[in-house]
Amino acid sequence: MALDVKIGDRVADVKLIKREGDFAIFEVDGKRYEVDIAQVENGVYSILHNGKSFNIEIIPGDGPKSYYVNTYYNSREVEIIDAQSRYQQSRKSSDGYAVEKVISTPMPGRVVKIPVSEGDAVQQGSTVIVISAMKMESEYKSPVDGVVKKIYVAEGDNINANQPLVEVE
Repeated sequence: MALDVKIGDRVADVKLIKREGDFAIFEVDGKRYEVDIAQVENGVYSILHNGKSFNIEIIPGDGPKSYYVNTYYNSREVEIIDAQSRYQQSRKSSDGYAVEKVISTPMPGRVVKIPVSEGDAVQQGSTVIVISAMKMESEYKSPVDGVVKKIYVAEGDNINANQPLVEVE
């Protein structure tokens, strides 16, 4: 799986080469990294690389594929740029389509609950869908005050990474 990751002003080419359990091999801008990654609590990960331990916290950002990544020393805004986001960005620039209003998840999983219906008014920060992935449930919230325009999935559906789930306008 290859994608671009925007970290501040820098864009890195990231490829997942292999993953078995907590062990993963990544390639970042052509440089290979072998790491052991374990989720220690919701949104917090421990990473071992070359005998050194790193802890990171990942907090959802303002858009569907943006995050705040905190380490002990730094905090960075990170955005995942994949084929879907490039397509949505091109649609946004040509017809005003609001990318940040389409809720998706960065990993495959299963839809646990959809507490809203199409046409419902929602406030920014209210839960619009609950997803189970990697033995953990995550609530995805509305990025804006608005109305649920479209629900693309149903409770119990298996979903792919970065698949549109709910659109709010």
